[in-house]
Formats: sequence, structure tokens, C-alpha cells
Amino acid sequence: MSAESERPLPPNDPMLVFHKLEDIPAGFGPTLVSVGNFDGVHCAHRRVLANIVDRAKTQGCKSVAVTFEPHPTRILRPDSGLKLIAPTPEKIRLLAATGLDATLLLPFTRDLSLMPPHTFAHDILRKTLHAREVHEGYNFHFGHQAEGNVEMLAQFGHEMGFRVEVYPELRVRGLPASSSHIRKLIAAGNVRRARHLLARPFSILSTAGRGRGHGTKYTVPTINLSHYEELVPKYGVYITRTRVAEECFDSVTNVGERPTFGVDSFAIETHLLDFHPMDLTAETEVEIYFLDRIRDEIKFPSVESLREQIGKDIARTQRYFRLLTT
Repeated sequence: MSAESERPLPPNDPMLVFHKLEDIPAGFGPTLVSVGNFDGVHCAHRRVLANIVDRAKTQGCKSVAVTFEPHPTRILRPDSGLKLIAPTPEKIRLLAATGLDATLLLPFTRDLSLMPPHTFAHDILRKTLHAREVHEGYNFHFGHQAEGNVEMLAQFGHEMGFRVEVYPELRVRGLPASSSHIRKLIAAGNVRRARHLLARPFSILSTAGRGRGHGTKYTVPTINLSHYEELVPKYGVYITRTRVAEECFDSVTNVGERPTFGVDSFAIETHLLDFHPMDLTAETEVEIYFLDRIRDEIKFPSVESLREQIGKDIARTQRYFRLLTT
């Protein structure tokens, strides 16, 4: 298994990204559209997007996702502490991998939040995007105070000349495929279940950061990630795959505060199996794919006992990857 094999392949043609309504060229469309936050671009999102991509091709239309920056919750409930499954650049990459023709990344402002549902449907879907079809999940809401729902959208569609396709809830192994549920699973450390709903391993994409040297000096060499502010798994030790620039390694990753050293500072550090020396800079891209959880992060009585436990973690990780190849 390789990290590259788990990253969705890019589409044949580059996806256009519009950052405001005015960026959309005159005459763009007709379109098939889906509107949403698309955090994580999970399997339920992909079901909808795959359908509009296929249908758009047969109808000679453009397939378009409409999403928002920042996430509306960060404007409407700034104290919520929302952490994203995939930051915006990663979300755009995942959307592009579905084969969409374009994504409209609308700036989410107070003014946009006050837009009535009818105005949203008329000005954005009909007037700007010339929507022929709009595809949404059963619980889709839009417009000021989320007053619009799929029934209202279908009514607007009848009035404005577009068809509305509504998708029922998707469950995978009995779990709802929703961004909020996936966030809960990851925050609880259940990256294996989250993987089923994402249809890929949860990953963190950042750059190489500078650690305190404890791993190299006392235990095993590690690569530290630079500061990362979005969603991370519950503190603990994980079986992972790590991509460093263009190379991929089986790995063991610790997420937490390294209590054995009394550091009291958050870090994501990964030990690469079969590591070889490489030149790392502040620009070196590092992506960690979380496959399974090994244990909680705990404070050990000594560095020697920590080193012994790390050896057990490595052995368990090696067994995990051996089983994948048998």
C-alpha cells in the first residue's frame, strides 16, 4: 500500500476555481450544480458529485460545486471552535479529483448569510450559473437563518426552470456519512471508522517542522509537522503512512504533548520505518495518513520505558503492514 495510491487521481482537465460570482465568465453554463460545505469530500459528497459529473457530460453541461470560504459556522458561530477535516486547499484538490468542471468558492460574509433563499436561488443558481439541475442531500438548508430546504428549493426550481434531485441519507456499515459524524470519530481517535466514511484514510497535510530533538537524542528519529490548526485525531499513537515530498514510508505517529519529557506543548511527530537520511526544509511537504490507533499517549516513568514501548509500537505497525501484503 502506498500513500500515492490512496490520493485520488487528478481529472483529465483542470478544474476551474471561481473565487467570486464576478469571476464566472458570461455565457458559462448551462450547469448541473451541488451546493454545500463539502468538508472532507466524503463518500456521500462523492456520490452526489459523481452523478452530476456523469449527467453533465451526457447533457453537454458544466458540472459545478458551490462551496464557501470560510466555513459558514466560523462566521455564524465564531466561538464554536470548528476544526475542518480538510482545509480549503485540500478540499479544492479533493473536489478537483471528482472530475468537476468548476468550483465556485464563495466568500461567506455576513451579507451572504442574510441573503433570502429565493434570492440565492435566483441570483446564483439561475442567473449566474444557469442551472439546469441542482443536486442536494435530504437535509440541505440554505439562505438566511437556513430558512430554505429541499422542498423550497424544488418549488424555486419549478418557478425558475431547474430540476432538483434530492438524495437520501447514506450510511456505511451502519454509520451516517456526514462531516459532523466524521469529525466526532476522528476527534475520538477512531480513524479506522472514519476511513470507511471518507472512502480514504484521514490525512493531515503540512510541512516539516523543527522539533526539540528528543526523538533523535533519546528514542528514535522522527519528523515533526509544522504548526497545524485544523482537525487532528485524539492524542495517542497511530499506525500511519507518511509521504515526505515524493517518497512514502510506513510509519508510527504520535499526536500529543510528549508528557514523558515534560514538554507540555502540542506536536505531531512521525517515526518512519525504513527511514533513510534526506534533506528537509521548512517547505518540504509532509502528509500523514492515519490508518489505525495503537494506544493513548501516556507519561512513562523513564525514557528507557518509553523507548521500550516505542519498540512495541513499531513491531505492531510492522505486523499491520505485513498482513496487508499477505
